[in-house]
Amino acid sequence: MRGGLPISRRSVFKLRQVGIGTLGSAKIKILLCGCVVLSLLAIANRNRDSSSFMGWTGDFDRSSSPRGRYSIVMNTWKRYDLLKKSISHYTSCPRLDSIHIVWSEPDPPSDSLKRYLNHVVRSNSRKDQQVELVFDINKEDSLNNRFKEIKDLKTDAVFSIDDDVIFPCTSVEFAFTVWQSASDTMVGYVPRMHWVDQKKGENKYKYGGWWSVWWTGTYSMVLSKAAFFHKKYLKLYTDEMPASLKEYITKNRNCEDIAMSFLVANATDAPPIWVKGKIFEIGSTGISSLGGHSERRTECVNKFVDEFGRMPLIPTVMKAVDSRYSWFW
Repeated sequence: MRGGLPISRRSVFKLRQVGIGTLGSAKIKILLCGCVVLSLLAIANRNRDSSSFMGWTGDFDRSSSPRGRYSIVMNTWKRYDLLKKSISHYTSCPRLDSIHIVWSEPDPPSDSLKRYLNHVVRSNSRKDQQVELVFDINKEDSLNNRFKEIKDLKTDAVFSIDDDVIFPCTSVEFAFTVWQSASDTMVGYVPRMHWVDQKKGENKYKYGGWWSVWWTGTYSMVLSKAAFFHKKYLKLYTDEMPASLKEYITKNRNCEDIAMSFLVANATDAPPIWVKGKIFEIGSTGISSLGGHSERRTECVNKFVDEFGRMPLIPTVMKAVDSRYSWFW
């Protein structure tokens, strides 16, 4: 070759191989970098405030309007340690406006309990929104008290909850967003089902507990121990629920949650929405563990069907899942 050292064909081939290897290595590095960037974008996208689930397009309204916040109505009964834990937890939730404690004990709440809870609320509330704490005192001890109309309620959304169950704030906020997308129905974490009693005929029903929901994936109720609904149903329950059913609930100390499910379904002709959420039960075992619980609930279902004149509950298999924390694929 002119003006340079001779290079053999084997040397040229080696140089080409080195060049191709270097280029391939660069491509691999670029591809890996691209994968890392896409992974970071996916993680960021999952942590955004918007959510996408099951066809709904819920809008996170973080304003201080009644539509953008919710109130907790908490049922309690002589479990002050559980009440303190629950209030301490929920007051840190971002869009909580107020907590109404349904108090049906013979004695009013003590001054020391009020001072403690008010201190917790002041300490845990966000700087831009001070949560209001209210004791709704009732003279009569009745499970119907949890659904009494609250005249000065500032929000449309009510989160009905017992004092012995806790959900992470992220889960509560997601359920609230689901409710905003379907504000006439009940949205909750604890599904139950009713079944036609084949042995007794088409107009007789059986109550289906958690295991029947787990086995079939079908439900027709969400229990008010952890559920969102519109405040208008408190007024409807107070004014329109038959007195005979209220007396039945007070006497049997059971089934007020089924009654609310009947009331909402009868008004909407629509099923509730079951939201996936992690539940932490901080109390002792409730009445559901007692013998004959399913039989008593079955009796309630049939009592309500007779009073309403029909079966308003509608079965469904739909479940709302937060796509930010679930890898569907």
